[in-house]
This record gives sequence, C-alpha cells and structure tokens, in this order.
Amino acid sequence: MTAQLDELESKALQELAGIDQVKELDTWRVRYLGKKGALTAILRSLSSLSLEERKTVGSRANEVKKLLEDSLKQKDQSLRETQFTADRQKETVDVTLPGRPLPVGHLHPITQTINEMCDIFMSMGFQVMGGPDVEWDSYNFEALNIPAEHPSRDTMSTSWVDYRNESDNMTMLLRTHTTSVTARVVETMTPPIRVIYPGKVYRYEASDATHVPMFHQIDGFAVDKGITMADLKGTLYEFARRFFGEERKVRFRCDYFPFVEPGVEMAIECLNCRGSGCRLCGYSGWIEILGAGMTHPKVLERGGIDSKAYGSFAFGIGIDRLPMLRYGIDDVRLFYGNDLRFLRQF
Repeated sequence: MTAQLDELESKALQELAGIDQVKELDTWRVRYLGKKGALTAILRSLSSLSLEERKTVGSRANEVKKLLEDSLKQKDQSLRETQFTADRQKETVDVTLPGRPLPVGHLHPITQTINEMCDIFMSMGFQVMGGPDVEWDSYNFEALNIPAEHPSRDTMSTSWVDYRNESDNMTMLLRTHTTSVTARVVETMTPPIRVIYPGKVYRYEASDATHVPMFHQIDGFAVDKGITMADLKGTLYEFARRFFGEERKVRFRCDYFPFVEPGVEMAIECLNCRGSGCRLCGYSGWIEILGAGMTHPKVLERGGIDSKAYGSFAFGIGIDRLPMLRYGIDDVRLFYGNDLRFLRQF
C-alpha cells in the first residue's frame, strides 16, 4: 500500500509539472484529490489492513495529500503570475506612437450662420448688440408703431408671460421679433447709429417643416444724416452677394411693415432652379429672405431722434432660413433634432 502511495505521488507530481494552463489544474485536482480521486480510493481501502498497517499507511497518505495540495497551490500561483506578466506585456503602450484621433466638435450650423452674418455686417461698420428674450409689450409692439388694436399682431402668435404690472398696465411676453431691440436702441443711443442684433425669437405655433416655436432672427438699424433707400438697398445687396455668391440675383418689392415706411421685401434668385421656377420657390424663381424699409418717423421720435434731421433704415432677416436655402435643407426641424448624422455635415 505504501508503494502505491509512492507511485501515486511520483505520477501526480510529474503530471503537475507538465501543466501550463490554469484551467487544467482543476482536472488534475479532481483526478488525484477529488472524492473519487486516486488518493481517496487508497484511503478507503485502509479498512482491510491491520491496525499497525493502517497507522503507517494513513500517516503516509496524509503526507502525500499535503504535498499534492501544496504543490497544486504553488503551481496555480506560478501559472497565474506567468499569465499576468504575459498579458501585461501585450498591453504595453508604446508612448512614441501617435494617439488615436478623437472626434472634434464644432459650432452648430445656426451659430456658424450667425457668426458669418455678423462678420459681414461688422465689415460694413455695424456694431453687434443684444436684448432680452423676455420683453415688455411696449418694446415688442407699442414702440414699433404696433398698438393693441393693430391687425399685424394677429400674424405674430405671441407667448405671453404670466406677469402684469398693475400700476402701469404693462405685460410681458417672449419677444416675437428681434426688432424689439430697436425700440431700446432709440432710447439709449444717439446718432450716428449702425447696429445689428441677432437672437432667438418665439411664436406660439405648431412645429412643421417650415415653422418652429423658437427660431432665430437678426435685425439691423442705421440712423444718420442723409441716409436714403439707396443706402438700404446697397447694404442688403452687399450682404446677399457675400453670403450667397456674387452671381446671385436680388429683387426688391414693396411690402408693408408697421415700423417702416416705405417697406420692401428682398428676394434672391432661387438656388434650386436658378430662376426658372420650381416647387421650392413656388414656381416664381424667387425666394424672399428678409423685410426692410425706411424706419417710421414715430419709432425714431419716441426715442427723441429728430426724424426730419436724420434718415434711418431697418431690416430683419430670418436666420434659420438662410442655411436651408444655401444647403438645400427642406425641414427646419433638422436644426433642432440633435441628430449628429445631420450636424456633422456642417
């Protein structure tokens, strides 16, 4: 029996020395130390031996068991250290290699358009200003020659703010156009004035391919002696030429806006059909991009500017529509959907 234990010890240690994978150790353990293993089988046969033989064989069996368990533990630790070293060598980073390229963010297409428009007008001497998004009714309508009963208010679906100054019966709203800043400019600045003010505006209306409840406008306002309609047309023509290209044709037609007199709308040749007529331009060959005119005397006089001594013009441009025209985009909601597949194109 002792000879069997010596043979089992030798065989087990020899097999253990040849194992080079951690996962193979469990198979070895079951074969020699498990409940149905070779060593357990020898221990179960001790009952057939005499008392003296059982003591001798049992003591030797315990020595073999302890040796095999210690050898298994050492082998497991050794293999795991070897595997760890190999894995670490594979993951070593060569610091001399160039790094992985990371995606680079950029400005939103609307922001890009605003910056480009501001650069164009600033090069013509305009100053960029801003105004509050939450505005008084008096600045958004009254000061712009749009009294409470004026029908043009019906075209601007207004989002009113739940606030009222009972002492002077003033109400607040989300501004419906950046022209509201004009009413503040005439109160705080003295001629000569040449300013633009880009910003967000709000209309209480449903979203569709051409309408959203929040969009962007840029208004311009100039006051100086001797300003005429020719100055307005020259300014807007220069803007269209630089934004849409020198070959782009421009058309001015009479229109009505309460805060200018006379008023005009400016259209550019359709970028899709080049003036021949298509669905995009309503088969007219032209697409309107802005409204403008000579500032109404009442708007100037409200701010203390002498309308007889000074000439003035004003214009308002829907910003969101310009990149739609430039890039052939047919749904304004794409700008506000945060779809990176769309935004990465700009």
